[in-house]
Amino acid sequence: MTAVETSSIGLIAGNGRFPILAAQEARRQGKRIVVCALQGETDPALEPLADAFTWVKVGEIGKLVRFFKKENVSQALMAGKVEKVRLFQGNVQPDFEMLKVLMKTRDFKDDSLLGAIADYLGREGIEILDSTLFMREALPGEGPLGNKKPSGAQLEDIRFGFSMAKSIAGLDIGQTVVVKKKAVLAVEAIEGTDEAIRRGGTLGEGGVVVVKVAKPNQDMRFDVPAVGLKTLERLIEVRAEALAFESGKTLFVDREEFIRIADQNQLVIFGVKGNS
Repeated sequence: MTAVETSSIGLIAGNGRFPILAAQEARRQGKRIVVCALQGETDPALEPLADAFTWVKVGEIGKLVRFFKKENVSQALMAGKVEKVRLFQGNVQPDFEMLKVLMKTRDFKDDSLLGAIADYLGREGIEILDSTLFMREALPGEGPLGNKKPSGAQLEDIRFGFSMAKSIAGLDIGQTVVVKKKAVLAVEAIEGTDEAIRRGGTLGEGGVVVVKVAKPNQDMRFDVPAVGLKTLERLIEVRAEALAFESGKTLFVDREEFIRIADQNQLVIFGVKGNS
């Protein structure tokens, strides 16, 4: 992992709480925070945490680079997801620099697209760092997180689901599956984790096990598997029995609150060691 070599850290902020928590922790460690926020994605509550802040539209990579260079940013994090489905909607208009990146991208898989963006930024003198750099304590290890341990049947579904999830993650389709009695009810694709849980949970009529994993050879600079309170709400809504995750590679946003609510709802939260 590359060390932070400067007092100014750029933050390319997507949606959710991850960017806010990353900014808070980086500030606690004495870093100057320079935020490039994505219109329609980033929570405006991030702005007061920034020493310098600007909004860009999805696809305005040239504006992002100019802003970071103006603020003497040479290292940056990507934190929070961007809803990739927006790339297929008409309101996204890439600038000339982004068009050049897209022309060199072989497909629109997450790794291909984000890797191409990171490579472009690197050529412009902006190194993309591990997105969890300031969030190590939010990456739990193996075993149960809360008070409830999985039953034998749940462990069987967890092992089965983990194998299935690793297969789809290796194809860069998604990183989450919903299973019940060793049958796959839903596979995450472009719609995202929460919608996959809703779909699988509805089909299973409760009692499902949700498994979320990292990709084989996960690039921790971007698209790190993450769960937060909205995901927990969806799990409770569909009456899921368990959430399994890959230990050391899954980001838990608002971890303490997440565990407290999971315990209240008798939901198993269980970390599984992967091979990647």
